[in-house]
Amino acid sequence: MKKVLILHGWGGSDEPHWQWWVAKELEKLDYEISFPDLPSRDTPNLEEWLTTLKKEFDRFQPDMVLCHSLANILWFHFVSKYEIKELEKLMLVAPVSQDCDEKELSTFFPYPIPDNLYAKESILVGSTNDEYLDLDEAIQLQSKLNVGLKILQDAGHINAQSGFGELQCAIDWIEREID
Repeated sequence: MKKVLILHGWGGSDEPHWQWWVAKELEKLDYEISFPDLPSRDTPNLEEWLTTLKKEFDRFQPDMVLCHSLANILWFHFVSKYEIKELEKLMLVAPVSQDCDEKELSTFFPYPIPDNLYAKESILVGSTNDEYLDLDEAIQLQSKLNVGLKILQDAGHINAQSGFGELQCAIDWIEREID
């Protein structure tokens, strides 16, 4: 049974967010899911989130990780700080710009661009109109990370507010065998 760790961003990813939907769909497909509620999700602190992620990663030992929004930045800090076992897959959905000036998120910035994401296969999923990371920045980040790229047309921040209660392409990518 494959294990998938799902990491939410600022404010969480409760129903009807696509991460909640993906977790339920993957359970139906016999994946083991960990979808931890990161502490102080409305006023996140990098050190608290790193501590929680380290404990959960060590306990759960995922095969795949699926990040949204601020969780991508958490992942960049995590893999820059810790050497971990290599994942099969890593999906980075709607990362946040280095220029983010949201006061509540200040402990996460600036963030490192890791040399190693610790995944055999990684993909960055962005949008043509994400308010937190514009298309040019998404392409630059993808290039710096040396990962695959999928751009969704007019998908906003790829969350429930922009109409994403389901994200079938995430299921399809997770289910696809690595060549």
